[in-house]
Amino acid sequence: MPQTAQITDKPTACLALADGTIFYGRGFGATGQTVAELVFNTAMTGYQEIMTDPSYAGQVVTFTFPHIGNTGVTPEDDETTDPVAAGMVVKWDPTEPSSWRATAELTDWLLSKGRIGIGGLDTRRLTRAIRQQGAPHVALAHDPEGNFDIEALVAAARAWRGLEGLDLAKDVTCAQSYRWDEMRWAWPDGYSKREGEGLRVVAIDFGAKRNILRCLASAGCDVTVLPASATAEDVLALNPEGVFLSNGPGDPAATGEYAVEMIKGVLAADIPVFGICLGHQMLALALGGKTIKMNHGHHGANHPVKDYDTNKVEITSMNHGFTVDAQTLPKGVRETHVSLFDGSNCGIAVDGKPVFSVQYHPEASPGPQDSYYLFERFAEAMKARRAA
Repeated sequence: MPQTAQITDKPTACLALADGTIFYGRGFGATGQTVAELVFNTAMTGYQEIMTDPSYAGQVVTFTFPHIGNTGVTPEDDETTDPVAAGMVVKWDPTEPSSWRATAELTDWLLSKGRIGIGGLDTRRLTRAIRQQGAPHVALAHDPEGNFDIEALVAAARAWRGLEGLDLAKDVTCAQSYRWDEMRWAWPDGYSKREGEGLRVVAIDFGAKRNILRCLASAGCDVTVLPASATAEDVLALNPEGVFLSNGPGDPAATGEYAVEMIKGVLAADIPVFGICLGHQMLALALGGKTIKMNHGHHGANHPVKDYDTNKVEITSMNHGFTVDAQTLPKGVRETHVSLFDGSNCGIAVDGKPVFSVQYHPEASPGPQDSYYLFERFAEAMKARRAA
């Protein structure tokens, strides 16, 4: 018999784990059913940015911080047009927004975007289960009448193929190339446009967050975004002074089946390269390293990372379920950053070349400015090449 975590109200939503564990709660947002991997995120803010981060494709997010919904939602904070995460799990029902920036409530926004939420769950218990057993496959259902076919939900969770071997970048990448000139948000004007000549950067969109592109623009870059399927010829035809490899979802080895050759071609052109998250993993694959699936991944805004070059510790934002195996890095590629939580790799660089990447998200304002230097480092590398 399945284990059951009960609450006092009549349940209108149900979370079924592949091992048969059932959690009942109160549904909000869209109705229906979805199947995905379950992860937890420890960030105290940024639920809208998390739900719209393309790196969460194929995942339901458990928020460990209980006050979800308290800042509402605003289009300014979307990282892409629509939510990409499959659903959300919270301890308390979303609260009414108290932020002056809010244009809508979280529950209404989820409904309009077709995403399911469930509240009233013991998120501590869920988080412990994820940490101990690994990120489980789950089925999440919301029915206002409270009618659930538990056996069918458990069967759906068990039948889901999972993220290993799955290329999701092709599902979240842009359909065609475009230019980007919007810079980071600043009081009191909000987002402004970059003007004048900039450093020519081609950004490969494996699931790029908008704030990454804003940071590149704020660092002085004239950004052209290309789809994940772009070839080295497509990239180099734009005569870039630097190439950026974006974040994204899924198994890097699967996306690497077509993207690694592009990256190798860019590396052969001897121009600066900067990668974040999936882009970091893809760069490692192109350089000869390997990636592996993590037990429960890193998802949060409070992850300490040590920079071996400076011996400084940065507080970083992370969202990844795969990691670079540092032991497989070839000679000439060094580990530059490491997680102080579990020792996993968080950064690499090529000796003697302006080619580097990090596993974490410097654009997500961790610290809050601990990691912005990476965009400046990329810009300086391009300026140095231009002056040479």
